[in-house]
Amino acid sequence: MPNRLQYSSSAYLAQHADNPVDWWEWSEEAFAEATRLDKPIFLSVGYAACHWCHVMAHESFEDAAIAQLLNANFIPIKVDREERPDVDAIYMAATQLMSGHGGWPMSVFLTPEKKPFLAGTYFPPVDRGGQPGFTKVVNALSEAWKSERSRIEEQAEELSRAVREEVTFIDRLSPVSEAPNLVEIRIKLIEQLSERFNRGGFSVAPKFPRTSFVNALLEHEDARSMELTKDALRAMSHGGLYDHLDGGFARYSVDEFWAVPHFEKMLCDQAQLASLYLRAGKRFHNDEFTQVGEATLDFVIRAMKVEAGFASSLDADAAGVEGSHITWTRDEVAEVLRQIGQDDLLFEVCSRWQITNDGNLEGRSVPRIPDASPFCTPSHLQSVASALYASRAARPQPGRDEKVILEWNAMLACAFLSSPNTSHREEGINLLNGLFRSHFESGWWRTESRLARATLADLAWLIDACVSAFEATGDGEWTARALGVSDYVHEHFQDRKEGGLPRGYFSQDRLVRDIPARTKDLFDGAVPAAHSVWTRALARLALIRGDSTLLGEAQSMVLLAGSVVRDYPMEVVDLVSAAGFAFEGLEIVVPGEENSLSSHLRLTPMIRSVLVTGSSSSPLLEGRESGLAYVCRNGVCQLPVNNWADLDSQIIELLY
Repeated sequence: MPNRLQYSSSAYLAQHADNPVDWWEWSEEAFAEATRLDKPIFLSVGYAACHWCHVMAHESFEDAAIAQLLNANFIPIKVDREERPDVDAIYMAATQLMSGHGGWPMSVFLTPEKKPFLAGTYFPPVDRGGQPGFTKVVNALSEAWKSERSRIEEQAEELSRAVREEVTFIDRLSPVSEAPNLVEIRIKLIEQLSERFNRGGFSVAPKFPRTSFVNALLEHEDARSMELTKDALRAMSHGGLYDHLDGGFARYSVDEFWAVPHFEKMLCDQAQLASLYLRAGKRFHNDEFTQVGEATLDFVIRAMKVEAGFASSLDADAAGVEGSHITWTRDEVAEVLRQIGQDDLLFEVCSRWQITNDGNLEGRSVPRIPDASPFCTPSHLQSVASALYASRAARPQPGRDEKVILEWNAMLACAFLSSPNTSHREEGINLLNGLFRSHFESGWWRTESRLARATLADLAWLIDACVSAFEATGDGEWTARALGVSDYVHEHFQDRKEGGLPRGYFSQDRLVRDIPARTKDLFDGAVPAAHSVWTRALARLALIRGDSTLLGEAQSMVLLAGSVVRDYPMEVVDLVSAAGFAFEGLEIVVPGEENSLSSHLRLTPMIRSVLVTGSSSSPLLEGRESGLAYVCRNGVCQLPVNNWADLDSQIIELLY
């Protein structure tokens, strides 16, 4: 019989609707029930495309005996981390404090007052590989709740105190008073990244595409940084991380060679990587990098577009088997070639996509391309690629989580708007217009279902996308929209301490009342921290408006975390980038309609720079002559120029 999750709008929660576990959604009703029955909470957090979430569901949550144990002794609650990143952040901090690592599924045991007393990630159903079995854990904790209640409550209180300190770490910092020496900080950052660089990435296994790290390298002029950037970009786009027959990037690689991915595809990764490759294409005048970015955006349009925007993810599994929709055997390739009468191409095709007899994943091969091969399929193999794609499309396909997350869609809009392709820029404008309709109703919401309030990251990315839309169109309406969202952030997220002094921004809206603490997101992870994105968005908005007040606020956000920026730049790499806009940002002003100068700037990576063009109300356009370009910093402009060479020379001189 379906449980309470059968009516959930979350694809992840709906996956558990037929579990024998008597799941609740995160709600005050669930905690009231726990108080009434004097039962602890079992909190399970995951997301729809998570492979190990599926494994634990099949092994434990679909097991009648385990479900009976949970139902009898706990109030089980399911949370979609993508829908409620605020809940996830609090209990992930607890998990990391207790176990030394995090991940999903996340399994946390709480008191009815929402205080964690034990936390972990995946538990096997029985003892395995040194891990305690879930059955053993549930039995032990249910018994301890009855016999050692005071010890559990004492541990919960102690852990809750540590969690509150962890999730507001920035409050323990003393703001610095002077602008950071960004030249020295960037040199230190590049040295750290160079030391960690390993086979096109920054770790051994598992290997994540740390987009922000590569972006930091990309901004440097020295030969070593440029070499590492190109190595990373080639390794990710040629290896199994990229889906060479359908498009798009997987979540991460399980090995250190980018050969075998964890197959789920997240919208946030497509957005960040498309932006990175398009930027690198401009930076190095490299057509192949641009092709990767364009192909990634084309994949997103083809595979992830839904009515209100773009879906959040595609599953790692198809028909219950991880990666079965992507991998091949040599015999399967031979059969496709036989069907199209091109048997003679078997050796070349298998060499192109590195399909071998033994394979590299349980006897099957993840398509990759050799390092020296071009990214784009050679023309004489285009028909073969189409046939392989068609054959693959006939297999069982992965599930799609269709919720439209504001943060990730705004991130994607930025990628679309950075493209040299006119149709992609139009897609970005249309997406942004749609988000203003679907995600706003008496306040901002994280998803189109309007069940969870928008986070600081959601709105910071939305502002940043509006600035990008202004740069792309010169339409002052986007500036006005960005200011409106900025006003909302100031009202709903700003933390004011004693005496009314600003003390940063919470990651959650003040209207969110159902979590035990409001967090402040400082350290970057798979996506940039909210503090970093808000600082960059605020600085970029200030620059296009010539607004010294907004710029001063962006600078104060950097100073709040100035000691971390100075001493641990790799932990806040996106804040280092944001600081560049806040303290060194260039306003490149090209008044009037699109011309050769503004068109040229759209083909440059715009490092620590914004483009002010069109005929909007920006004071930077007042008194400026059409047909000229003005490069300015801190209200001081260089002599106007009328050609690309002089424009590039002025920009480079100020940047480096």
